[in-house]
Amino acid sequence: MAWFLGLGVTGVVLLVLSLLLDGVLGGFLSAVDAVDALDGLLSLPVVAAFVSMFGFSGAIALETTGWGVAGAIGAGVPAAAVTGWCAQRLGRALADDRSGAAFRDDDLVGLAGSVVTPIPAGGYGEVLVRSSGLPVKLAARSAVPVARGTEVWIEQALSSTAVSVRVVER
Repeated sequence: MAWFLGLGVTGVVLLVLSLLLDGVLGGFLSAVDAVDALDGLLSLPVVAAFVSMFGFSGAIALETTGWGVAGAIGAGVPAAAVTGWCAQRLGRALADDRSGAAFRDDDLVGLAGSVVTPIPAGGYGEVLVRSSGLPVKLAARSAVPVARGTEVWIEQALSSTAVSVRVVER
């Protein structure tokens, strides 16, 4: 039983290392040419899931049944295969998810906002805008002085946290 528990713990340690070190340990497995042909079945999280499920399910089968080591291996392999397959499918689904497009500075251009810290001519103040439904506070620059509470349009993104604004004319 110690061997099975050792495999289970080893799998969990591998999984934690794969999460902490991200792609560093996975690079060792990607050096094998057959990895690409197997469509991610030899990624480190999949191997870790397989090893840990094999170890823990083998230990459970060994202790709760009278099947012996061969029976424990027979129970562990299918459970581990299903767990590895599920880990591979989950990893692929997460990697293919394109729903959360990355936010870009240019997405700010054209948004309306209000000045929360007065903007001196040629200097910086602060504006509050709503981007993707969330309030975002940005450093703002304007060619003319702008008072607090004035509605402005963002005309240019200067950086990820600074914009150039102009007053909304009504």
